[in-house]
Amino acid sequence: MTIGTEPVRVEPDVFNEFAIGQGHCVGDLIFLSGQAAINDSGEVVGAGDINAQIEQAMFNIKRALESAGSGIERIFKVTVYLTDMAHFEYIMSMRHRYFSEPWPADTTVGVQSLALPELMVELDVIATRG
Repeated sequence: MTIGTEPVRVEPDVFNEFAIGQGHCVGDLIFLSGQAAINDSGEVVGAGDINAQIEQAMFNIKRALESAGSGIERIFKVTVYLTDMAHFEYIMSMRHRYFSEPWPADTTVGVQSLALPELMVELDVIATRG
């Protein structure tokens, strides 16, 4: 059990079956688990389509942040895990679509694979809540 934090909860929570929390609030900070293109039924969305996967991951982030009393506009750190760095241009498009100056801090990492073979991207964010 995690002590001293407030868990982030969403329904349905497809992470629960994997013993993963959606995230935790520590004071005014929200640390989310990595979000990928997995819908409420636990199915991968957009296999082979990086844009569809980014959109689903951002939808999941938005929902989790809102459940914690925050929103996408309060994200200040993003970590991107990409299975193909040739898709970096899509990450740049995502940044312009969802964020504005001052830009969130960012780390982008090329990885060999993610939790499920169809996943192409995973987004990990830290945000504030007021």
